[in-house]
Amino acid sequence: MADVKTAAAKPSASRGGAGKPKNSNNFWINALVVAGCITVGELIWKFVLGAEGNFHDGAARMHPANIGGTMYQGGFVVPFLMATFLTLLCFVVERALTIVKAKGKIEGGEFVRKVQYHLANKNLDAAVSECDKQAGSVGNVMRAGLVKYKEMTTNNELDTDQKVAGINKEIEEATALELPMLEKNLVFLSTIASCATLLGLFGTVLGMIRSFEAMSSAGAPDAAALAAGISEALINTALGIGTSFFAIIFYNLFTTIIDGITYSIDESGFTLTQSFVSTHK
Repeated sequence: MADVKTAAAKPSASRGGAGKPKNSNNFWINALVVAGCITVGELIWKFVLGAEGNFHDGAARMHPANIGGTMYQGGFVVPFLMATFLTLLCFVVERALTIVKAKGKIEGGEFVRKVQYHLANKNLDAAVSECDKQAGSVGNVMRAGLVKYKEMTTNNELDTDQKVAGINKEIEEATALELPMLEKNLVFLSTIASCATLLGLFGTVLGMIRSFEAMSSAGAPDAAALAAGISEALINTALGIGTSFFAIIFYNLFTTIIDGITYSIDESGFTLTQSFVSTHK
């Protein structure tokens, strides 16, 4: 795959600033999603978890009556951890929809075999039709290659090697358009996987500090403050570790699916060039 990605950099560079507005739009959309999740997390912590009904002592909010009140006592780090989890959900849904669409309606290996069959019978139109049926990234790349393939069959000015190079270039350019779309926003999942744990540990440390302060008070330790500090530490630890767990699971799942799609793209490109070489020596 290193060769494909290296070649993929060229088409984007040749387009100059064409991609900049789109990248800028993506940045602001992602920033709005993160800001929205932080706002929602803060509202849930303050008005839902912090509702008086979640505590035995009402507005004092010192003695939780259920899990909602216990989570509220996790402190100001809790809304940020909730925002992290909500952000994770947003990008998991976005990546899932994109990758499912990119996989297409026909499995990559089966699709390549169908195209091979049509190429062996020199039926290019049927092969292109299979690409339309596949309707995924592999089909898009193969379709671009087949259009160039068809063009090269009627070209009498170039030799076979030059024609194969032309087909390869078309495949590389089509691949360069597909791969960034597949890998976009995965960085959020990998970042959340690391940062959620650290944020949870930060909340844990704050809770332990609160607990030790309660233990160091003059006379008998403040049992309520001690319990609240331990609760804060454990709530933050649980939220941080839980969020990281799901982030790692989905990141590995999506990268595995993308690797499969990438392999099918490589296989389709190899199939196309080998078919051309074998039929146009």
